[in-house]
Amino acid sequence: MTQAEQPSLLTRPSLLFRLRDWGDNQSWDEFYRLYRRFIRGLALRAGLNHAESDEVVQDVLRNVAKRIRDYEVRENRGAFRRWLMNQTRWRIADKFRQRDRAAVQSDHYQSRDDDHTSDPFENIAEDVTDDFWELEWQKHVLETAMERLARRVPAKHFQAFDLHVRCGQPVAQVAADLGINRPTVYLITHRLKKQLQHEVKRLRDYHS
Repeated sequence: MTQAEQPSLLTRPSLLFRLRDWGDNQSWDEFYRLYRRFIRGLALRAGLNHAESDEVVQDVLRNVAKRIRDYEVRENRGAFRRWLMNQTRWRIADKFRQRDRAAVQSDHYQSRDDDHTSDPFENIAEDVTDDFWELEWQKHVLETAMERLARRVPAKHFQAFDLHVRCGQPVAQVAADLGINRPTVYLITHRLKKQLQHEVKRLRDYHS
């Protein structure tokens, strides 16, 4: 069986169900690659440093591993992402609370008149955090799809696609820079657009 004929990790049965087998290293590796950077990016944007953000990733994924066997996929679309979002928010809040405790112990803590909140999302309306999560997820899906596309196609083809579609360079300039003719640039970008759309759809349907 060729690599192209091999079933994708994102095909049925759902990866979430296959994760219940702790010995399925291939599925766990895929899950880690898909979510590590995403969770870490959220932690960094919340204000944690790199080491704390790495700890958040490990804490969240460790909790997923512990609870995935009992997890039931709900009928409402996106249920797992909401559950994962809550896990991430709680772990981020834990890191801020640890900062507070460390500051108290080192006598560098300065008391405030108002109540201090350790959750950077606590005072944000739920629909706003949902919108933020969805936007970050869609950005992550596109970046992941682009990375997978880059690994699957010839380097020059991806470069032509990236220069023309994402960077907005004219076809004539791309053709001249890469030493290929214009019809080839059009053909490459057309084919890769379809492949990218397919990859994005697979990732978006990941939990359906």
